[in-house]
Amino acid sequence: MLSAGHPTVLVIDDEVRSQEALRRTLDEEFTVLTASGADEGRALMEREFVQVILCDQRMPGMSGVTFLREVRERWPDAVRIIISGYSESDDIIAGINEAGIYQYLLKPWHPDALLLAVRAAAQLHALQQQTRRLDLELRTAEPVLRQRVQACQEQVRAQFEFARLTRAADSPLNSVVAQAARVAGAEIAVHLCGESGTGKELLARAIHYASPRAGRAFVIENCGATADSLLESELFGHKRGSFTGAFEDRVGLFEQADGGTLFLDEIGDASAAFQVKLLRVLQEGEIRPVGTARSRKVDVRIVSATNRDLEEDVRQGRFREDLYYRLTQFVLPLPPLRARRSDIPLIAAGLLAAAEPGGDFRFTPEALDCLAHYHWPGNVRELQNEVLRALALTDAGDIGAHLFSPRVLQALPEREPGADAALLDSLEGDLRTRMETLEARVLREALIRHRWNKTRAAAELGLSRVGLRGKLVRYGLERKT
Repeated sequence: MLSAGHPTVLVIDDEVRSQEALRRTLDEEFTVLTASGADEGRALMEREFVQVILCDQRMPGMSGVTFLREVRERWPDAVRIIISGYSESDDIIAGINEAGIYQYLLKPWHPDALLLAVRAAAQLHALQQQTRRLDLELRTAEPVLRQRVQACQEQVRAQFEFARLTRAADSPLNSVVAQAARVAGAEIAVHLCGESGTGKELLARAIHYASPRAGRAFVIENCGATADSLLESELFGHKRGSFTGAFEDRVGLFEQADGGTLFLDEIGDASAAFQVKLLRVLQEGEIRPVGTARSRKVDVRIVSATNRDLEEDVRQGRFREDLYYRLTQFVLPLPPLRARRSDIPLIAAGLLAAAEPGGDFRFTPEALDCLAHYHWPGNVRELQNEVLRALALTDAGDIGAHLFSPRVLQALPEREPGADAALLDSLEGDLRTRMETLEARVLREALIRHRWNKTRAAAELGLSRVGLRGKLVRYGLERKT
């Protein structure tokens, strides 16, 4: 006895031998019903739930296409297949256009080919039913989904709000953030300038999520990492077949960001040819995908960034002046990390917590002192690398300065010409106090150079190890173990 879970196939053929042959082929995988004509097939359809219909084209009284046209109107979910010993093109075209035929099989058919066709038809019916159920569930779940989307948007907005930008109370970044917060709600183009790794993308995200566009997309494109031909397609989209490798239509980033914000990173590296195309989009507020003749309106706010001196590039003719003024309606310079000494301990601690959530790790005072004295040409990205390196090398909770890379350990505070004299003038107290302050600084710098190896530091300074230790204790520089 066949399982109730087998899909039901209705075979309609006026030849009994054809009915039996079809039944024998399908019987193991499907529940097979048979009928000798359209009237009998219609009666079975009214009583049974049929997933697939196999219908002969030439039958007495009513052709297969005519019957399946009726089936399409009354039972549209049933997948319809025509079997015929004739290959008239008119019948095939009518079957496809009028009756919505899924497949047209010619006699004599091969059992394996027939089974493949019916299996595919049954799978198609199952997918149609599943899609219908999902559509119904989505309609009933729409309020819940809307609430979830809103909750996710709020979480993302909280994640990138200005308050989450790590900085100390006296940080020079504070004034930049204050200005960014004021212009976030204004519909003007913002340009972020500063060295690589200073956090331009984070600030751009914060501007977007503090703006009225926060509910729409924030899209990023690195203009210096993509070839011109690909950059145009990436930003404006393309039509399938418009160039070699365009195998499908592509929606450009401008369209994806419609109603939201497009962050153009490394805009200073864009070629002269691309600058012309970008200028046209910004002037007209519309794009033209590659390979199409029709333009499309877009509503996008532009936030750009570069580590280059765009004003100098304009003077040298490397960057279009008209595009420069389109992008720089408001300019925000981000200070390098070496100008944010007070922020370094907070940033390092945040990077450490992000790398090891819940971990019991902390930097020793000399480690933080070492980080504060390095000049950080790679800014926060370089600091993150040092944190990850030290974390990989430590077994204990304390992360000491000796775990940093040699270039960080051997770095000394950058001094301007005459800085030592200025330092002497700035020291307070009597001569003895001032000399002790300088001595403590010399000791600390020697330890940093020698990765806190007291033996080598003592040898450089002409001290015994015991003498060095005494001075470290005196000046509060002895590393806790």
